[in-house]
Amino acid sequence: MRQLKNNRKHRIKTLFTTLALFGLALSLSAQKSRTDSIEGKQVDLNEVVVSASRVTGESPVTFSNFEKTDIAKVNLGQDIPVLLNYLPSVVSTTFDGTGVGYTDFRIRGADNSRINVTINGIPYNDADSQTTFFVNLQDFVSSVENIQIQRGVGTSTNGAGAFGASINILTDNLSEEAYGQISNSFGSFNTRKHTVKFGTGLLNDHLAFSGRLSRIKSDGYVDRAFSDLSSYFLDGVYKDENTQVKVLVFGGEEITGLSFAGLDEAGLETNRRFNADGLYVDREGVQRFYDRQTDNYKQDHYQLHLTQQFDENWSGNVSFHYTYGRGFFEQYIDDASLNFYRLDEFESDGEAVTNSDLITRQHLNSDFYGTVFSLIYKSAQLDAVFGGGWNRYDGEQFGEIIGSEFAIVPNIPNRFFENESDKKDFNIYAKGTFRLNDQLSLFGDLQVRNINYEANGSLFEPGAVLDVDENYTFFNPKAGITYRINPNNSLYLSYARANREPARVDFENGNPEPESLDDFELGWRHITSDFQLNTNIYYLDFRNQLVLTGALDEVGFPIRQNSGSSFRLGLEIDANWNISDMFRVRPNLALSTNKNRDFFFQRDGQLENMGNTNISFSPEIIAGNVFTFSPNEDWSFSLFSKYVGEQFMGNIDSPVSKLDAYFVNDLNIQYQITDIPIVKSIVFSGQINNLFDLEYENNGFFFTFDDDFTNPGTVTTVEGNGFYPQAGINFLLGATINL
Repeated sequence: MRQLKNNRKHRIKTLFTTLALFGLALSLSAQKSRTDSIEGKQVDLNEVVVSASRVTGESPVTFSNFEKTDIAKVNLGQDIPVLLNYLPSVVSTTFDGTGVGYTDFRIRGADNSRINVTINGIPYNDADSQTTFFVNLQDFVSSVENIQIQRGVGTSTNGAGAFGASINILTDNLSEEAYGQISNSFGSFNTRKHTVKFGTGLLNDHLAFSGRLSRIKSDGYVDRAFSDLSSYFLDGVYKDENTQVKVLVFGGEEITGLSFAGLDEAGLETNRRFNADGLYVDREGVQRFYDRQTDNYKQDHYQLHLTQQFDENWSGNVSFHYTYGRGFFEQYIDDASLNFYRLDEFESDGEAVTNSDLITRQHLNSDFYGTVFSLIYKSAQLDAVFGGGWNRYDGEQFGEIIGSEFAIVPNIPNRFFENESDKKDFNIYAKGTFRLNDQLSLFGDLQVRNINYEANGSLFEPGAVLDVDENYTFFNPKAGITYRINPNNSLYLSYARANREPARVDFENGNPEPESLDDFELGWRHITSDFQLNTNIYYLDFRNQLVLTGALDEVGFPIRQNSGSSFRLGLEIDANWNISDMFRVRPNLALSTNKNRDFFFQRDGQLENMGNTNISFSPEIIAGNVFTFSPNEDWSFSLFSKYVGEQFMGNIDSPVSKLDAYFVNDLNIQYQITDIPIVKSIVFSGQINNLFDLEYENNGFFFTFDDDFTNPGTVTTVEGNGFYPQAGINFLLGATINL
């Protein structure tokens, strides 16, 4: 089987290379056959690649844009979820305490496994777990042009349905001028980032190449939560007036220390930086830490985008992609049960040995490939998109014992579980905006999505098996209306339906049902040259929403369960006010109520209806602000503020599961020098994170178990929790030389 997989990988890479050569030949042919420019408006062919999944201010969709200039200001080594933290309804979390390495985020209370992420229109979420691992996009924002966040269902896109938001990432546009860039930053906890970028500019008016190499390292705030990240990004573009062929290759390797164990409340008081991952007791009874308690993963992405402008109304794009991922967790298991790891018990000195310290590796290898396409029509009255995609995920997971204290292991490595997943995802959609007149426009969007998912094999828990063979077909309609009151004000009203299949981990933890969502949005936009205001009310009505229980499985992955009927009702406000040439303020506020209806929970052996309860990890208040002072073109001072209200980490409103509110401030300073020889400019950046040295936790876990052994015949439900502490005041300093 492994040989068959290797042969398939070779065929996929060969196919990708052939397609790239075919695309280049096609573009050369197009240049010869079409030398006249298209009359009428010109279209940015790079934007066509993502325009099928993006929206504008005319659309009845709630969204925010994060532009390249704003990204560059805060790009000092922290991960994408942390950089998005100050946008509306976003709550970012980190495991190392600083925002380097493993990070996470939620939007409107939805965890990242229910937020659809695309890169140049290509699905990025791991198809099997549906989670987005941004740790595998090391320093990726250094190669990003802009990011659009659509809150709620959004418009039809590729990949799994969005239940909290869609995030559309567009990589760097083609630069017609050659450039070079060297960036370095250093900071607290031995954090440093080194980046080199280059671009050839247009060669012979048609070809351009660019690239990037990056290295990020940090010790982390939490003990042994280190990060060692390296990445690359290369792209080549051929373009003429009507055709663009773009080939991208990017990827990297991450080695991070595991820090998912968290701390209970007593641990927070004793030592906030303590990390129990890898803790064991040696034969002399001395506590030690395993120095290779790490996550190790590599990921390589290949993308080919063929884009054509046919005339002033029609354009199209077809893209092919392939992602190869492989890696493992390495862990020291203290006093492990031999039966649990499929090892035989034995006798030593006349005594039965049932436990032993073990070293394990849990592997994940995967191939993800497919195509997405779109045909776009634009006229004065109608903008329409016909598109879709077909993608396949083929993955395997297995665990191996690579070391033992004294247990008898048949061979090293010794495999103790293995399973495979095969997921095929096809979708097709048609959507458009029709302008009835200068004031009124109608939006419609119809999507059909089919998923075939097979997964089988043994699981981590002895005797447990995975046996999944499911086929889902979802119909996702969307409609909306936009009314332009005057040039400065517009109203919109929309409805969107989304359906989503369970993830692999959901099947591992039970018999999940697919979830569905009806999303109603009512919004008002006010735009002038100095002031922009967006406000909207949303109502999300769920059936079988897969909510986080707060608990973690054996490998630290969050457990979800269907909650039956639930809803989220909220108000979001964000503004951008240029008070003067020197002062700018960008506040945002999200108020919401998030409830499970008639939630059932088994406590002390009895099933009880708890009525309406709060949905886990869903704060009722989220507020942010960016205040910027720019005394001249060279200096910029920005104060970032974020308030997140208290939230429950479970769904039973237990005080034990409460995560306290917090208010954090960061200060960013930039200074630019332009009047120097040889280089275009030098930009110095500094950021003080957690300016007022707050002790806080922005994430954690909550669990329950039934105690039927302390008092035989009596069942008592026991509750527990854990928290992930964040760093106090810390800093990052950087310099970028633009050549």
